[in-house]
Amino acid sequence: MGGRLEGKHALVTGAARGIGAGIAQRFVEEGARVLAADIRKDQGETLARSLGKQASFREFDVTDPSAWQQLVKEMSDDPIDVLVNNAGAVVSFASLHEVDPEEWRRIVDLNLNSVFYGMRYMIPAMIASGKGGVVVNMSSIAGSVGIAVAPAYSAAKAGVRILSKGAALAYATQGIRVNTIHPGLINTPMVEEQPQWATDGFLASTPMKQMGTPLDVAGAAVYLASDEARFVTGAEIAVDGGYLAQ
Repeated sequence: MGGRLEGKHALVTGAARGIGAGIAQRFVEEGARVLAADIRKDQGETLARSLGKQASFREFDVTDPSAWQQLVKEMSDDPIDVLVNNAGAVVSFASLHEVDPEEWRRIVDLNLNSVFYGMRYMIPAMIASGKGGVVVNMSSIAGSVGIAVAPAYSAAKAGVRILSKGAALAYATQGIRVNTIHPGLINTPMVEEQPQWATDGFLASTPMKQMGTPLDVAGAAVYLASDEARFVTGAEIAVDGGYLAQ
């Protein structure tokens, strides 16, 4: 079924590969115009070309507040309706006492501060447009349960979860909906690059005993971005093979 996002203009961060690429693909299939943003220029441009005229790419650092400000300024005549704050990464697997403070700051900046920046600058533009808007923030199963070997990532993703709920309450009467998606073990380049022991452990703890795909997560994003979810805000959707049901 096509057309669920017809007429919408979406920004997807971390869109060059993995879950972000899956979301960009499904959004285009459902009729949205998509601006794919990522620091991976070559991969991002390749993705945009593959998606056709409904997609474009912008090299973009989500951890730079000035980049968000500049983007909003440039798009004042064609504002974003749907913001998907997807960019993020585990970066490292280590116990809390092994994490370097600078690495901690880098992980939190990428996974949490970037979401704040996106909402901080995009939501006022959505309100000013008079059309409202939708924010979909990517949290994780790690944002709801403790992960012993990813303390910075877990803390950041938990922050995304609660930050999103607060934003949902703050802007509920101004036409802005804010929701989170909580992926489990998804077959992406990020997972391929992580230690095999980590993948094996998460897989063993997943009731469905399989990895999900980026399109599984994208399906949830399409729903939240669509008018079908007009009465849904402050919600969490787990796409995790049952992990959080335990």
